[in-house]
Amino acid sequence: MLKALGIFQRATADQLWRMLRPADRHDRLTRDTLNALKKTGLARVETRLESGHQLWVLTEKGHKEAKLLLPKNVRMSALRKLEYDDEGQPVEAEGYDEHAAAVTSTAAVLTGAGYGTPLSWQTEIAHRLPYGYTQYADLTMRAPDAGVPAMLLEVDRVNEPVDELVDKLRRYHDWFGLLAPKADANKERAAQGAAVHDFRLWSRIYPPTGREGYVPLAFVFTGKTEAQRESRMRRLERAARTYFGGESYPGRGAGITAVDYHQAVPVVVSELERITADPAGAAGAVWRRLGREEWQTLPEALDNPDGDRLYAAQRKEVRARRAEREAAEREAKRPVCARCGARFSDERWQETTRSSWPGEWDDLCGACAKESIARAEAERVAQRQAEDVAAGTAAEAEVSRARGLFRRRG
Repeated sequence: MLKALGIFQRATADQLWRMLRPADRHDRLTRDTLNALKKTGLARVETRLESGHQLWVLTEKGHKEAKLLLPKNVRMSALRKLEYDDEGQPVEAEGYDEHAAAVTSTAAVLTGAGYGTPLSWQTEIAHRLPYGYTQYADLTMRAPDAGVPAMLLEVDRVNEPVDELVDKLRRYHDWFGLLAPKADANKERAAQGAAVHDFRLWSRIYPPTGREGYVPLAFVFTGKTEAQRESRMRRLERAARTYFGGESYPGRGAGITAVDYHQAVPVVVSELERITADPAGAAGAVWRRLGREEWQTLPEALDNPDGDRLYAAQRKEVRARRAEREAAEREAKRPVCARCGARFSDERWQETTRSSWPGEWDDLCGACAKESIARAEAERVAQRQAEDVAAGTAAEAEVSRARGLFRRRG
C-alpha cells in the first residue's frame, strides 16, 4: 500500500483495491489497511471527491517509509504536504482532477488483470525531443511476465482535439527515431528490419518488445458517451495511420501482402468503461489495434500475424511457385528422342549440350543412342571381318598363282 501511494501519489481505496487485491469481492480490507496506516501516521485523507470516495496520500513519515521500500530505479512521486490556513485549520487539497483519477484507475485495472505490480508503473516519464519539446507519458508499464515488456499509455477524457492526440503519436514516433549517443549514423541507415533499433536511443531505455516495431502505445479513453469515444477512436485511426500503419517490405513482389512494422508504433485503444464492464477486466478482449476491426486481448492486439511471420511464409510460397514455374519452363524445353519419342533424362540432356558441335546421335535419348552406337559398332566389326576374309582370300589366291607359275617354269 505504501509503495503504491509512493508511486501514484494519490489514490482512492477503490483504486488501490483493484490494483492490489483484485481477488477480493470489495474494498473493505483495503479501507481497513488505509485506516491502520492513518493511525500510525503513515497516510492521511487529503479530500473527499464528488464521487464520495476518499482520496488518500502519504504523510511525510509515510513518504520517507515508502522511499525506503521502493527500489532505486522506481520513480518516487512528490510529497503532498498538508497545508493550513491563517487560523491553523487544514486547507482542503486542490489539483486532483478527473484526468489524474483516470490515470490511476487505468493503472489499477491493468495491474488487477495481471499486468505487473505497482512497481511496474511510472508516471510522467519524459521523452525529450531535439526540437525543444518533451513528450510526457501519462503512464509507462513493464509487465514482461504478461507478455508486455514495455508499454506507454495516454489517458484521454475526450476533452481535447483529436489533432492533439495525433501530435502526441507523431512526437513519440519522432522520439523512437532518435539515434543513441555515439551511434554510427551510417550503419543505422544501412541496417534493415529490427537491426536498426540497435542504433536507436529507445533501445537503451526500454527493453526489447519481442515483436516488430517500437514500444507500443495505448490510448485509454473515458468519459462522455460511448458514441463519442468510438468517434474519437475512428478519427485518430484515420489521421495517424502514417505512424502506426507500417510499410511495404523493401523490394516486395507479387504475392507479398505482409506489412513491415519495424519502423511503426503499435497503437492499441480501449475505454476505461469497457474494461471495468468486462468480467475479465483488462485481461479480456477489450483492446483494439488501430488498423483492425476486432476487439482482442492485449497480447493478441500487440501481435503481428501479418508482419514478419506472414512475410516469411509468403516469401517461401513465392519461391516455391517460382521454382515450379521454372521447372515447368525447363520441362517444356527438354528434348524428345527422334526415334522413340521419350524425353531426355537430365544426364542425357547434359551430355548433348557439353559441346558446341552437334553429335551424330544428339537427337536420340540415352537408350536409343546406346542402341545406335552398339549397332554401328557391330556393323564396323562385321565390315572389318568381311574385309579381313576378303584380304585373306586374295592373298591365298596370289600364293596359289605364284606356285603355278613356278611349276610351269620348272
